[in-house]
Amino acid sequence: MAIRLFIDGAAGTTGLEIRERLQGRGEFDLLVLDDAQRKDEAARRDALHAADIAILCLPDEAAKEAVKLAEGSGTRIIDASSAHRVAEGWTYGFPELIGQETIANARLVSNPGCYPTGFLALVAPLVRAGLLPVDWPYTVNAVSGYSGGGNALIDRFEQDTDIAFRAYGLQMGHKHLPEMQKYAGLAHAPVFSPAVVPAFRGMIVDVPIPFKAMGVAGAADFEEELAKVTGQSQLMTWRRGFESEFLIRKDAPAWDGIELSIYCDEDYTQARLIARLDNLGKGASGAAIQNLNIMCGLPETTGLRL
Repeated sequence: MAIRLFIDGAAGTTGLEIRERLQGRGEFDLLVLDDAQRKDEAARRDALHAADIAILCLPDEAAKEAVKLAEGSGTRIIDASSAHRVAEGWTYGFPELIGQETIANARLVSNPGCYPTGFLALVAPLVRAGLLPVDWPYTVNAVSGYSGGGNALIDRFEQDTDIAFRAYGLQMGHKHLPEMQKYAGLAHAPVFSPAVVPAFRGMIVDVPIPFKAMGVAGAADFEEELAKVTGQSQLMTWRRGFESEFLIRKDAPAWDGIELSIYCDEDYTQARLIARLDNLGKGASGAAIQNLNIMCGLPETTGLRL
């Protein structure tokens, strides 16, 4: 019997990409609301209660409302918003960090943020292994394609073609910081410098590591640990970086993996840990499908673009 699946917010960027990844998949019976019903509370409540699993592709407050609408049902939920990422009772949907079994047995799963996915993939394993200190004032420099900002930002970039670079989060306190700090096990939230470039998709997350100033071991231990972590994953890859530049291409295809790399100086006194991913892939829709597969007992890469 097919699994009944409802995507609340299916018309948004994340929802549309999830639907694309579900095309041709007979394991699921997709419950669809027409345009007149999409914002009708009663219709949404009925769909949420009828579904076996619901994926929320909504703004934070709307996602919280959807969870309330689903109360009294046995529906399992994957929330792609940031509303529940550090909330009590929710499982953080990062299988490589949290464990597949934990997600498989969860009823409420919160998708990680796109930037935190890159940061945590790099930093969390090294903190856990004792190779990075928990109390260091980390910084995160990152750029993303403009699709990560939703329809409003997509329209802005596509209508105003003079925009070459958009830095934001300048007042600090970005909504991604709580999950970065919590799931990396840090004493302090990192200083986060996000930016958007005129490419539809793609993301680079860059974490500077001053080995000598930190008083920590050098690159070899870092490489060994990250190679071990990625070796256990079907979506994560690891490599030593030797290039002199790192590119985001405007015509990059959809991709649901994540690549981790390390760049060091000749004396191994400094390094840059870099994660490359698709903000709409492993950073959003691809991660939702990965979690959906795990929750349904299916191979985690089914329907993913790798």
